[in-house]
Amino acid sequence: MVQVSMNFNSSVYANAVTPISMSFGVSEQAARVGQMIFLVAYAFGSELWAPWSEEYGRWPVLQLSLFLVNIWQIPAALAKNFGTIIVARFLGGISSAGGSVTLGLIADMWEPDDQQYAVAFVVLSSVGGSVVGPIVGGFIEAYLPWYWNFWVQLIFGGAVQLIHFVFVPETRVTVLLNREAKRRRQAGQTNIYGPDELEPQRLSVKTVLTTWSRPFVMFLKEPIVLWLSLLSGFSDALIFTFLASFTPVYKQWGFGTVQIGLAFIPILIGYFIAYASFFPFIHRHRQIRRKHPDALQPEARLYWLLFTAPLETIGLFGFAWTCIGPPAVPWIAPMIFSMLIAIANYCIYMATIDYMIASYGPYSASATGGNALARDFLAGIAAMYSSPFYSNIKPDSLEWPSTILAVVALLVTIPIYVFYWKGPVIRERSTFAQTLASDRKARGAPAMASDKDRHALNSEKA
Repeated sequence: MVQVSMNFNSSVYANAVTPISMSFGVSEQAARVGQMIFLVAYAFGSELWAPWSEEYGRWPVLQLSLFLVNIWQIPAALAKNFGTIIVARFLGGISSAGGSVTLGLIADMWEPDDQQYAVAFVVLSSVGGSVVGPIVGGFIEAYLPWYWNFWVQLIFGGAVQLIHFVFVPETRVTVLLNREAKRRRQAGQTNIYGPDELEPQRLSVKTVLTTWSRPFVMFLKEPIVLWLSLLSGFSDALIFTFLASFTPVYKQWGFGTVQIGLAFIPILIGYFIAYASFFPFIHRHRQIRRKHPDALQPEARLYWLLFTAPLETIGLFGFAWTCIGPPAVPWIAPMIFSMLIAIANYCIYMATIDYMIASYGPYSASATGGNALARDFLAGIAAMYSSPFYSNIKPDSLEWPSTILAVVALLVTIPIYVFYWKGPVIRERSTFAQTLASDRKARGAPAMASDKDRHALNSEKA
């Protein structure tokens, strides 16, 4: 729910762009800054919150984050000028502690090899929230004044915060051990301390800076993190590009504001289909690991993506050449292709996150942080270029912008196949991966399967 709420806040604003433009006398392009600034701030904000959740626990950090995000909705809704909205949106984005903190919560509750079902659900919540925004936003734009866009965000966020407050306990193990140690000392047992209680400086400046900088260092220095994050970020940017393209595309069939919002439902359906499609592979992986704990290399988690990633290019080409409008094409045709894009978008996000968790072990939070950074940052940039992109590439011709995106998608997905076949070689050159290999050797863990064994296992799984 936390992830849905925060991604809902990022996408529903698109339906306030035109009303805000009219109310404050600014251009629609200027009004889109409110969406861009939220997403870019969100990209960095989720990473800035992460160290504090490691130290003080997930629960208080998420509660504080939700409280601040909700508070900043009030000045946005009551704004007397456009500048107030921009400031409130920036503060709301930087206050959002989704992404790395919610994945950290998953890491608290499950071992890395048992996290896949939970990670799949978090990914569904993340991408699903981005689509629920325009579906609900269509009704807000059609029937309510612009400021209700922010009141609805506040109502939804307040409900989520209340649910989190009542039903979600603390999960950070060091915090729980510290609490238990204090309880036992109060009960009369002496010389019992939690893991953090004897440290003179629990959260030094150096520790914070190291934790904050590691996602950015890995993003720039680790080829796996860089290329797969860019792939994931580009895929997410497509959804925000669609926020602009759907309006001119579906107006050709006479769709109004509400109907255009409902046109996002096929994307949501695609996400659920993709979510369910991972179950057989996750189940098969768990069976193999029970018999042979070290049989599967991390690249095995990219296997399903080999077949689903091309759906992004196929979907974009199909969407491009079915959005020419009536009478040649029925309205449902571009919706079907948008569903294929959604399937690929979910699978890319899920597989890249899953692969990084398996590849980087204790550094996985930083690796996935780079992924989240790319997704939110590129989505924020997309909020600014998407409308001019569709209106200026070739006026009165909607098929060419999506065709360009399809060609770019084809190029961006190539690294998936490179990492699947050459991933072990690439990881051998990684400083972080070498550290993990040394740790495994020190623990006396058996070596992973060879490339030949890995591909044989993948074939058996298929």
